[in-house]
Amino acid sequence: LAGARVSRIAPLAEPPDLSAMPPPREDDRAGVLEALGPTPVAVDEVIRHTGLGAAQVSMVLLELDLAGRLERHAGGNVSLVS
Repeated sequence: LAGARVSRIAPLAEPPDLSAMPPPREDDRAGVLEALGPTPVAVDEVIRHTGLGAAQVSMVLLELDLAGRLERHAGGNVSLVS
């Protein structure tokens, strides 16, 4: 590779500012809880089941995780702590 040209990689886009996002509503939380159970499920499946956006589902999952009610599994799957 001596003498090979190195191309510049474009900088990554700035991540969205989630601090301006309103907190999840109670019915959003209830929908995510309904989509979860003791069996691991893909986060994408939770998004499809609830009809919520990825950001809203991620916020609810983060709340559950911080409360010790969510278990994360390989492959991006999640379940409720049994």
